[in-house]
Amino acid sequence: MFICDHKNLVLCFNDLKKMTNKDLPQYGEYCLLELKDGSLTAGDWHPSGNGKTKAGKFIRGTADTVSSEEVARWQSLDRYNLSNCLEEENIRYINMGLPREGGYKVEIKNFKSLKDRKFPKSEQFCLLILKNGNVAAGRWDQWKKNKDGTFIYAPALASYSMDEVWAWTPLSPDVFSIREEESENEEKREKELNRNPSTDPVKFKYGTDIGVYYEKALEKLRAEYPWATLVQMKKKQEWKIVPCHGKYVFGQVNESYPGKSFVTECENVSTADEFIDFLCEYAKESVVNSNPEVKFTYGLDINVYIDKAYENVKKDYRWFNREILKKCTKYAIKQVDGEWEFVSKWNSKDPYRVYDTPSADRFIENLEYEYQSAALRANPVVKVYAVKFGSIDLNGWWLERYEFSKLKTGDYKVSVQAGDRVTGGGRDFFITPYCFEAKTYEEFLDRYLEIVPGHSFGLYKEDLIHDAKLREFLGY
Repeated sequence: MFICDHKNLVLCFNDLKKMTNKDLPQYGEYCLLELKDGSLTAGDWHPSGNGKTKAGKFIRGTADTVSSEEVARWQSLDRYNLSNCLEEENIRYINMGLPREGGYKVEIKNFKSLKDRKFPKSEQFCLLILKNGNVAAGRWDQWKKNKDGTFIYAPALASYSMDEVWAWTPLSPDVFSIREEESENEEKREKELNRNPSTDPVKFKYGTDIGVYYEKALEKLRAEYPWATLVQMKKKQEWKIVPCHGKYVFGQVNESYPGKSFVTECENVSTADEFIDFLCEYAKESVVNSNPEVKFTYGLDINVYIDKAYENVKKDYRWFNREILKKCTKYAIKQVDGEWEFVSKWNSKDPYRVYDTPSADRFIENLEYEYQSAALRANPVVKVYAVKFGSIDLNGWWLERYEFSKLKTGDYKVSVQAGDRVTGGGRDFFITPYCFEAKTYEEFLDRYLEIVPGHSFGLYKEDLIHDAKLREFLGY
């Protein structure tokens, strides 16, 4: 490892070039940059157009760029390795590029070491000396406060880990680091304000214990919904009484990312009783959807629900059997926090989690959908016919694929896929036996298009009826 004292080290960049059309970095070259406002940063050069002009940008990370118009001078970081110099104990000053008379130079010092548990401020962009001797740069991404992190230097969160960095020093503040510093200062001010929060005597007539307000709201709800419980009321995000801007408020605490949280205050509530009324309305849907007479219409034996869904699916998916069913999600009815709930898990090693649904019939419908998908996965495709079509706009998405498949059992399905320039999606539809009970191809299409309607998936009866190959493929 290097024996040079990083604390006394100075790097002198002697060859900063003006940002002109005649003297440009190579594509992808990582450079130290002096901006027109005098600040220092670094980035990966990406020219625009044919690359013969200074038009372009320097990339510093994901959604983090500097336009060439902002850059006054640049010097490559990729062309230097300091290994030989850093192995000298008495080295204090390293020239990056040959000094020349009248040349423009920048000195960078005040290096620190991560091994000394000295870390940059969150979002600081830093110059780095790597343990392989190379000079680099990156933005500090702090994982845990004063614990660890990484230096991001390119899109898709490409980064240098702490183990790769020998020494670092901050470059100039920029919009990201300034914003983060302002946020941290605001957090400190907020913490100071909230040391002794004030209490509005009208809004908090019943004190600052949120449980009291929930109990009062529960009492009101039970007048109309006698089965209501506190657990049901808290299925949606809970409300709390918390300090905010130096006063107590009714609010919800949300975490923006680990270690950072913010309070969303309940608005348009000025008295304790108004908040209780609001709490009743807020929790009403969860309570209504927890009616045990509706939710567990068929009792507390999960096999009753599974059997109903199984038999319903079996009517059309005739090859569906109990062996396929074994490969599906596992369900049960258990008590969670004193409430009976449908619960599910993917395999025996997973813990059960609540499968929240408002009614027995809705739960069975959801089971049916899962079992139908499992049945299709278990029935191999033996033959495919892709319908030909032109440009079809589906409300901003474009139809990409419309394929009929014959399955091993002799049944059929259709696969539809659509997307735009950014995203997309696909779906399989089983063509039920009812469709094939039609005596004519025209009647078949009428029934089929109730399953895959033209206005939703792009192809109508008039598009399909004259397709002789499709007609033959479907056996008409």
